[in-house]
Amino acid sequence: MPELPEVETVMRGVAPALCGERIERARAFRADLRWRLPENFADRLTGRRVVELARRSKYILAALDDGWTWLIHLGMTGRFAVGALDGERREPGAFARDPGERGAHDHLVLETRAHRLIYNDVRRFGAMDLAPTAEIGAHKLLSGLGPEPLTSDFNAAYLGRRLQGRAITLKTALLDQKIVAGLGNIYVCEALWRARLSPRTMAATVKKGGLSALVRAVKAVLKEAIASGGSSLRDYRQADGALGYFQHSFSVYGREGRPCPRRGCGGQVLRIQQSGRSSFFCPDCQA
Repeated sequence: MPELPEVETVMRGVAPALCGERIERARAFRADLRWRLPENFADRLTGRRVVELARRSKYILAALDDGWTWLIHLGMTGRFAVGALDGERREPGAFARDPGERGAHDHLVLETRAHRLIYNDVRRFGAMDLAPTAEIGAHKLLSGLGPEPLTSDFNAAYLGRRLQGRAITLKTALLDQKIVAGLGNIYVCEALWRARLSPRTMAATVKKGGLSALVRAVKAVLKEAIASGGSSLRDYRQADGALGYFQHSFSVYGREGRPCPRRGCGGQVLRIQQSGRSSFFCPDCQA
């Protein structure tokens, strides 16, 4: 499942082709993805200008000029490809195949003045909706989300308040989208390693210094991952088809049995199961 850095990268990748542009033509080739698409979905997108693109947690939000917002969740295998309409042009993001050719799992095609955007989703776990822009924060998928981790609202004092009295592990707390939005398994593992905190630590027991270190680590790892175009493990690609490469910078995620990369540690990365998810950490330097 793409996490915050991957969704942010996709949003930035489609922005040059969508933001400020009018959708000249939209075609939906099925009535549903994970859930049923809104009625007359393609018709409601056709002719609309995208006035703003934003990301909230793991969702992309495209505000339209008619007062509605197109909400997009990529699911496990959803991705956008962006190419030039002119098949003779070759530029970053241009299709290698005939721009008029439709792939077996291409479910939505948009055309703007100069670009074609294709939404492809092999497993169809992605989701799309339309909601009034003025009420988008109250949407059922967004209303209960915690603060964005890269904003000032996510800080040690806030985190301490939310963890106080909670009988859950620190790893579980950070994956709770009601506490902080957009974090997933990869970046929680990496941030906990940087902060020298064990995923098995009970959340309510973390002291102020540990919370401050954790907040700094979360922000740092997310910024570095965004700068690297995200992490490509299975299906994720950027909007121009390129792979993200932050996976080459993992310190613990997916490194079970390997030496801890922290200088002077000498420990070995361990993998345990927590709430059905794999946690990777160094038991020697993550207290």
